[in-house]
Amino acid sequence: MKVVRKISELRGLIQLEKNLGKKIGFVPTMGYLHEGHASLLSHARTENDVVILSIFVNPTQFGPNEDFDSYPRDFERDEKIASKEGVDYIFYPSVLEMYGDNATVSVVVKDRNDVLCGKSRPGHFDGVVTVVSKLFNIVNPSKAYFGKKDAQQLAIIQGLVRDLNFDIEIIGVDIKRELDGLALSSRNVRLSIEERENAPMLYECLKETRKMFEESNDLDNAIRSTKAKLMENQLGSLDYLEILSYPELKKPDKKTTTFIVAIAFRYSTVRLIDNIIFKKESEKMEIKNV
Repeated sequence: MKVVRKISELRGLIQLEKNLGKKIGFVPTMGYLHEGHASLLSHARTENDVVILSIFVNPTQFGPNEDFDSYPRDFERDEKIASKEGVDYIFYPSVLEMYGDNATVSVVVKDRNDVLCGKSRPGHFDGVVTVVSKLFNIVNPSKAYFGKKDAQQLAIIQGLVRDLNFDIEIIGVDIKRELDGLALSSRNVRLSIEERENAPMLYECLKETRKMFEESNDLDNAIRSTKAKLMENQLGSLDYLEILSYPELKKPDKKTTTFIVAIAFRYSTVRLIDNIIFKKESEKMEIKNV
């Protein structure tokens, strides 16, 4: 496994691999790897000849009051996980290497970004698609792997690849969870003991909301009922709980066949997200309140 810090060096190495007819699998991350990232790497290792992992905490996707400085970092730990999963190259650039002294162009998201996380984090997904576009141009992989926990990000990147004609297959990988249901996240380490004991309720609330929706076809009632329960939680505050079409991220209508129920919840020092993506149980399902 080789650690590469310069774009020019990585491009040269990738070209050598491609000259040998090898397929490149790419997993872009912000580091502090966990079992969810390991699952992405495992999928990439199974489906490609060469696996490239990028570790870059991207400043352009953090707002002025967000956790860029406190975002967890541990490169030695990441190296060990990457080696265990059979990574060939770790791309570990500096901010200066990625953006230079005076960047003049960025990518702007025009759809799927004004709901869920995008609603309260203006500019966040512009930063995401800008850095992902740069990484795609640098690595030029056959396939790129993203976790479904960041389902809005996945939907936006699918749109990015389609609209900008990247010749890359985007693979969404299922959420990895702790035994108690909490979705794995680099931010979980910042939960207090009490918050960590409380946090699995997020997944339980998602499952309960989905069940009520499927049983009643009443979107508003399913959301309202679960929100009432979440508002009673004294350890944090609800950012959002919504049911939308997926991947369009619009209010469902009678033609919707795939849904997402998504949640964001704020604890004292960390904001957690989770979701469940599911298909319509029956063609006869008539959604109320649409």
